[in-house]
Amino acid sequence: MASLNVGNLGEYLREQRRAAQLSLRQLADATGVSNPYLSQIERGLRKPSADVLQQVAKALRISAETLYVRAGILDEREREELETRAVILADPSINERQKNVLLQIYDSFRRENGFAPGPDADVGSADGVKADTDTGADGDAGTRHGDDAGTGTTEDQNPHS
Repeated sequence: MASLNVGNLGEYLREQRRAAQLSLRQLADATGVSNPYLSQIERGLRKPSADVLQQVAKALRISAETLYVRAGILDEREREELETRAVILADPSINERQKNVLLQIYDSFRRENGFAPGPDADVGSADGVKADTDTGADGDAGTRHGDDAGTGTTEDQNPHS
């Protein structure tokens, strides 16, 4: 059987499996993928589906997107965009509305730089949140809007201070 051109996916998987101190049999048990099939993937004889790669990534605790890129399923730029979105969505320090606004701003900048918006570009539109990149976007306390934005002055500021 001739080796398929799947980049260095097999070698990378072998390195990751060894780093995780797992045998092929242990990885097979963890993923539900047969031991012989995993061996063929590692030797470059089989090109796995995205589902198999996702199962392997989960078992090895690595990024599925990285495996998709190495297997030629996903473009490197798409992977970076997906990872950026995942980090934003996983951040526990900001609420859902803030995450949606941040993703909308991110998509706005991508469009401005000639890239298409991501697959979830309209995540915030369902709740009616519209990003306003000129005025701070979210209207939280402390964010200035309108004519006095960024000037340090407000109407009720004491003129004697």
